[in-house]
Amino acid sequence: MVLSNHGKIKKIVQGCLKNDRHFQKMLFEMYKDAMYTLTFRILRNEELASDAMQEGFVRVFTGIGNYRFESPLGSWIKTIMIRSALKIMKNEPFKNDSEPEITNIPIEWDQNLTGELLDQAISQLSPGYRTVFLLVEVEGYNHKEVAGMLNISEGTSKSQLSRAKVILQKKLKELGF
Repeated sequence: MVLSNHGKIKKIVQGCLKNDRHFQKMLFEMYKDAMYTLTFRILRNEELASDAMQEGFVRVFTGIGNYRFESPLGSWIKTIMIRSALKIMKNEPFKNDSEPEITNIPIEWDQNLTGELLDQAISQLSPGYRTVFLLVEVEGYNHKEVAGMLNISEGTSKSQLSRAKVILQKKLKELGF
């Protein structure tokens, strides 16, 4: 019998609820790469990203009974990983660096701009700007959700995103894009 993806996920969750190491390993193997990438993007440090991912999976396994199948399992795990990364990053406060006035001029990207160069520019943002940029523009959260995760106001989230875009535009210009 072939299980649907939903059936497979349900079976894995049920196994994890019983603390079955086989099912925990299956869940970990399914999501480890994506979750490491996510935590690394936020923290920009391999060791801290690994710590956040490990802490996140401990939370996943201890809290799997709270998963209600109302959203994809990966989304539920992603939220836990973001919170784990943010907990580790909490010693780096969000700051309003002095930046040029924010304008609503659309950014025009050079067709030769690669994902690697964009990632390099994003990595140079301060932790607050980088985190808001990644959560909104890469992960697709809205400002209300980001504000709740980061314990900041929606206005601060919007301001951080706008400033991040201005800084990115400047950094990419410096790189010739």
